[in-house]
Amino acid sequence: MNNENDVQPANFGVAVDNRVETTTTTIDEKISNDATSTKELVDFKVIYNKQKYDVSFPLDDTVATLKQHIQVLTGVPPAMQKVMFKGLAKEDKTLRELGIVSGTKLMVVGSTLNDVLAVNTPSKQDEKEDKDGGATGVAKEPLCRQKIHKKILDKGLPDDVMVGIKNEKDSLPPVPLSGMLNKSGGKVRLTFKLEVDQLWIGTKERTDKIPMNSIKNVTSEPIEGHEEYHIVGIQLGPTEASQYWIYWVPSQYVDAIKDAILGKWQLF
Repeated sequence: MNNENDVQPANFGVAVDNRVETTTTTIDEKISNDATSTKELVDFKVIYNKQKYDVSFPLDDTVATLKQHIQVLTGVPPAMQKVMFKGLAKEDKTLRELGIVSGTKLMVVGSTLNDVLAVNTPSKQDEKEDKDGGATGVAKEPLCRQKIHKKILDKGLPDDVMVGIKNEKDSLPPVPLSGMLNKSGGKVRLTFKLEVDQLWIGTKERTDKIPMNSIKNVTSEPIEGHEEYHIVGIQLGPTEASQYWIYWVPSQYVDAIKDAILGKWQLF
């Protein structure tokens, strides 16, 4: 009898501990669910590139947070998005402050990295010639002699290109670098927005805002016969095939361009 009485209190104690643990877990889950349910959601449409997306999002979250969700839907990085609703929506504003209500339509303008690269993509024939040249076992030719680059250089020095100075190293100028050409032969300008860590690549058609920390590498070579200018390749994706080529870059700014994009401090 004594042994039986000793066991019963022990079993009772375990049962009490189990009940307490279960109750605590239930309370935690309830608190979590209550916190989630306090966020008021609003249903609206996001329109990008003629595609419509149905979105349900917390009304008191900011535009900056919404941009992260839009990236998942569209592939456009937040830094390259413009969210339009009665004008440009500022990132620090909440959807409530913007006046978003059920059924609202938000316009998104921006380019994916693939869109940016498409402007600068060589033809299949150019790619084949480049590969064939590299498969001969001969040392690779300088960039300016390769056909895919030479056809741009053969157009000659652009009339409005900035003055190049060889054997000089200058910090970035206070104005955009302009008058250069891209691989399509179109005019291109570079604007360095260091305060927001972005490189703006501007053409006649559009301006793409590229986060500098997404750029993998920057390569350059002087142009033979015009050593005061360089060919510069900005690698936007994981492979060299994603390089955005720029021609007639003033050589005195090449080191400063690399330092700004790849994260080294400049002394002005």
